[in-house]
Amino acid sequence: MPLQRTLLACCLSLTFSAVAAPASDLPLMPWPQKVVQPASGGEFTLTPQFTLNITGDHLEGAEARWRARISRQTGWPLLPTSEPGDQATIQVQIAQAVDPLPQPDSDESYHLEVNSGGATLKANTRFGAMRGMETLLQLIENNETGTQIPFVTIDDKPRFPWRGVLIDSARHFLPIETVKRQIDGIAAARMNVFHWHLTDDQGWRFASSHYPQLQEKASDGLYYTQQQMRDVVRYATQRGVRVVPEIDVPGHASAIAVAMPELLSAPGPYKMERGWGVFKPLLDPSNEAVFTFIDTLMGEVTAIFPDPYIHIGGDEVDPTQWNDSPKIQQFMRDHGLKDTHALQAWFNQRVEKILEAHQRRMIGWDEVYHPDLPNSILIQSWQGQDALGEVAKHDFRGILSTGFYLDQPQTAAYHYRNEPWPQGLHGQDQIQAGEQAQSWQFTMPRLKGSPVKGSFTLVEAKNGWRGFIDFSGKARRMVSDIRWLSPTQLTFSVDTWMGPFQPMVTLTQDKLTGYMLVGNVRYPTEGNKLAQVPTGIQPSVPTPQQMQNNLIGGEAALWAENVNSRVIDTRLWPRAFVVAERLWSAKDVTDSDNMYQRLNAVDRWGTVSVGLQQHQQADVQMMRLANTSDITPLRVLAEVLEPAQYYTRQHLKFQAGHYDYFEPLNRLADVLPAESEAVRLLDKQVDALMANREDRGAANAIRQQFQRWQNNSDAVMPLILSNDQLKPLQQQVQQVAELSRMGIDLVNAMQRNQAYGASEVAGMHAKLDAAAQVQDETVLALVRPLEKLLRSSK
Repeated sequence: MPLQRTLLACCLSLTFSAVAAPASDLPLMPWPQKVVQPASGGEFTLTPQFTLNITGDHLEGAEARWRARISRQTGWPLLPTSEPGDQATIQVQIAQAVDPLPQPDSDESYHLEVNSGGATLKANTRFGAMRGMETLLQLIENNETGTQIPFVTIDDKPRFPWRGVLIDSARHFLPIETVKRQIDGIAAARMNVFHWHLTDDQGWRFASSHYPQLQEKASDGLYYTQQQMRDVVRYATQRGVRVVPEIDVPGHASAIAVAMPELLSAPGPYKMERGWGVFKPLLDPSNEAVFTFIDTLMGEVTAIFPDPYIHIGGDEVDPTQWNDSPKIQQFMRDHGLKDTHALQAWFNQRVEKILEAHQRRMIGWDEVYHPDLPNSILIQSWQGQDALGEVAKHDFRGILSTGFYLDQPQTAAYHYRNEPWPQGLHGQDQIQAGEQAQSWQFTMPRLKGSPVKGSFTLVEAKNGWRGFIDFSGKARRMVSDIRWLSPTQLTFSVDTWMGPFQPMVTLTQDKLTGYMLVGNVRYPTEGNKLAQVPTGIQPSVPTPQQMQNNLIGGEAALWAENVNSRVIDTRLWPRAFVVAERLWSAKDVTDSDNMYQRLNAVDRWGTVSVGLQQHQQADVQMMRLANTSDITPLRVLAEVLEPAQYYTRQHLKFQAGHYDYFEPLNRLADVLPAESEAVRLLDKQVDALMANREDRGAANAIRQQFQRWQNNSDAVMPLILSNDQLKPLQQQVQQVAELSRMGIDLVNAMQRNQAYGASEVAGMHAKLDAAAQVQDETVLALVRPLEKLLRSSK
């Protein structure tokens, strides 16, 4: 864009500071590729008489939407529009008109300049204009002198072309207005794909005209008409968002089995599946009617969804029905298929040909990948960066979802660290001359499924400790923050597919005991010392060119076992902005503290400007639970609670026999943020105090916060006792009061340089251990900073 280069060259002749990684307090997320601010600062004052002018392309409804957004952000009434012309306050200049339908390679770049004359947004296409307008809307701030937009010059484009959110409407049906609101959020986060999971074992949501029995028998009457789905596509298109539908085959087929059992690999009978998990019904690849069904169905899907990709699922195929069927076993022998993986690849080849005939490309989960399929297919990975590395090495393209599962409550920092490109070890796991290594095997039982097994190796070098971990069947990873808390007690950190993973183990002679902290949940573990360092599996790292060409982005995933329309916003927002930034911004934008600062700003902005309902949904649920509109005590209690992370909540429901559709999502855990912001900030204050015991500001802030939580206990207890759904939290309320007193005492002792006796320390550890246990699917986050204070008191 020659005009952009001319403008930028002109601007850079002045005194500016340009940054890739965030170095200012601008409330932008995702952070743009290049931000230039004048050293002298400056702001443009926006007034209710502002005008908006769009030239170069007709963006249906955009002017009205953007004006309404500004009205919501400022509180101003919308004045009648006038002909703004070249003197408009906000100029949107689009270089060329293009097809309104967003494509995988649509140009989303833009150039934004705000100066004393107003705001000018230039873009090659409508899609860049849409992304740039979200940036401009984030910059509008109400302050002590009015409504201002800071002087700034931004040049921006996404790092990855595929940036999406998967939303599951199959397990819990979502009304159309709920779906549209999430599309508003996707667009606001400068993401560009809405991946719509429409079918699964628990429900068929796509209304078929050729096979009406699907929605009649397998949806409980909850499905989307073809007109509703067209309306969603039009709504998303107006916001520059692609809609990629997912029709799951050959597995996750229980709903098809209920409606059309003749297509299945076993005769049934079948009934609606109400449980969560992986089930046996599979389409029959030896039945030609199956492919006629898929061909006809895809004709309907493509008539509604114009995106070049259709997702076929393809994951979690339980081969039992195929193995138990003599007919299918004979079919495999006749076609030279040695196992069920080869049979699924054969099935996918047929499906790919059907999609090709409908002028569509296939996308599927990891299990779809097979060298016999054409390179035009796209692999979406739930198995992680190493699986994607193998895909890229063979010149298949892929996108990442591992580490971006937002139905799992995880810290925003964990998602933020989740780099889509595979990372090598660079020889750090090699033991050098003069270094001492020790390896320890561990077994960590889970609440559901097989235990997690593996080993970790610690290497003592001249400059300190380093280490790596080998989970069974997975690639080796380096660990960080190795600390010996005593001569025998060890901790370190590593990000895994389960979330942040932090052992807290005691190593005595040849025995390992303790627990693994998975997210915020303690899992008891045991193990033993190994005689030698394991060989391990090296990460699969493609060449830089293979990664650049073949790893094209990622998607946040929101599976709906624990999500319905009443809590969906609390699960997605604002954390989806963190995933959006990882996929949009430069690779070196990694400062978590800065991210959290901007995340708080975008949380408010998303609520006010976009209309996201994370706070409204939480307040409504708390009012229901508290039996009053005065929910302040419950809010204060919620500040120190977190939902149990990883899949702990699902596994607890499984153990209790409640892992199904009938389990109500009505606990406080269902609307708690994934992590406690108040405790995160307290933890920062604790770090500051530990670094400098004379820091009175940090000490006072910590004491005040503990005092607030302690005082709240008496106010919140009547609410806890007034509702049977809250009563399981009664013990935690008491523990909050007790631990808050402990925190105040520890701070006071630290400032007085007072040491505790061994028995006192053991007693406090026992109280923290008891408070760390999961209660009613929640975890008392207050334990973490208190453990730090207690360790520093010795």
